[in-house]
Amino acid sequence: MTIEVRPVTVNIGAEVRGIDLREVPDDATVAALRAALDQHLVLFFREQFLEPDQHLAFATRFGPISVAPFGPKHPDHPEITVLDQTNPKGEGADNWHADNTFMPAPPFGSVLRCVVLPEFGGDTCFASGHAAYDALSPAMQDFLADKRAVHDISRMLRKAISIGAETAAFEKMAAMWPPHEHPVITTHPVTGRKCLYVNGNWTSRIVGLTERENDALLPMLIDHVRSPDFQCRLHWEPGTVAFWDNRFVQHFAVADYGGQRRVMQRVTIEGEPPR
Repeated sequence: MTIEVRPVTVNIGAEVRGIDLREVPDDATVAALRAALDQHLVLFFREQFLEPDQHLAFATRFGPISVAPFGPKHPDHPEITVLDQTNPKGEGADNWHADNTFMPAPPFGSVLRCVVLPEFGGDTCFASGHAAYDALSPAMQDFLADKRAVHDISRMLRKAISIGAETAAFEKMAAMWPPHEHPVITTHPVTGRKCLYVNGNWTSRIVGLTERENDALLPMLIDHVRSPDFQCRLHWEPGTVAFWDNRFVQHFAVADYGGQRRVMQRVTIEGEPPR
């Protein structure tokens, strides 16, 4: 099988053609897709009409599945998170974030497929943490080089409980997943590129700074990823699948389809502590 990889922007994103995701990829194909992911950070596949077991079989070729600690799950496949929304504004996905960075070892990657699409809208934007880091001044890069930040489940867990997306008691879940520190700047283990590793859903403060310093610096760093120069935008179509490197990519689900239904199914792949 020969696959074709077509970049969609300079900094992030590529469409992959010549592959049928209903068939479990062999070792050579997995290696080719990993290489493409290392370079482009998020891969898009069109006309891939998968069943849940095929979705899982594809993701499993890239590592063990990471079951999300909270959120609705597929009734027959608890490894699959189901994002079923009609009024998504303010529910959390419409905020720049990486998935589950409150975990000691956040997911390596996510594989997302569309099940039900609104007539219009519901795109997903992706941003490169590498490009965001590169655009910082040398002085800021040096300042952040040894800093660590706290990632905390609390805010998003409260939101999930308030909208009915999670039924577990807050105290129980918060005790299971206490705040955890990660480097503010991480490094890709293959390419060696640096990444800005803070996001608006989970990062609560930078360790060692005063409250006033955090109030000034952390929002700037979180907002920094909003530059279009770092981004690409995916328009979903029936059969579209997106596979991104959660370690170095943030994403934003555009909440412009209020009143219509959008259903997505996501499988996440286990990762290691960021370095």
